[in-house]
Amino acid sequence: MSFAIPSLCKQLILGKVLAQNLSHSYIYFFRKIESVVKEYMALQSDRWIRHMAKEHGMIEPFVDNQVRYEEGEKVISFGLSSYGYDLRVANEFKVFTNLYNSLVDPKNFSESAFVHIESDTCIIPPNSFALARSVEYFRIPRNVLTICIGKSTYARCGIIVNVTPFEPEWEGYVTLEISNTTPLPAKIYANEGLAQVLFYEAAEACEISYADRKGKYMGQTKITLPVA
Repeated sequence: MSFAIPSLCKQLILGKVLAQNLSHSYIYFFRKIESVVKEYMALQSDRWIRHMAKEHGMIEPFVDNQVRYEEGEKVISFGLSSYGYDLRVANEFKVFTNLYNSLVDPKNFSESAFVHIESDTCIIPPNSFALARSVEYFRIPRNVLTICIGKSTYARCGIIVNVTPFEPEWEGYVTLEISNTTPLPAKIYANEGLAQVLFYEAAEACEISYADRKGKYMGQTKITLPVA
């Protein structure tokens, strides 16, 4: 006695098989993507960062742990983290003012657009920004590119840190751009954490590094204004 599978059952079975095949295809695809990323650009851990900082001077001064308290007082954390390094902002700031300028021109940026401040704190006016520099001096290896992102403590207050990548063989103090996106004045704490640096190591070194092409921000030792 033969048993005929209803048409609906056939469709369900075929649909299930198709879904399984698609699922396997997606898993295979994403595993291939993951393997390519791992092969060509890998995010580095605390062990690697520690080794590069202590043996090759990649970060100076280097703090080997996450610091959250100093002399019993709470601070915005800085130092080595699981897969990055939280840099500190120094006590030098250039706060933007429109008192003497009516235009922001990246090709002709005037020093008069800023008020220079040296203090343990910096107040950024509403909807304005300030430039600052890192406490740490960085030396980036030839096969490494970094991404720098703001800390969540500031981000949740509407204070955004914008830093472009540290390119292979760039070195210097980092010029930091701090934007206050709120309608109120914002307070920044010097010598405390401001942004996290993530280190990506490539499978091979680049042909031409930032040092090779004599990049315009190479070896900067202070807050550096835009250079066209």
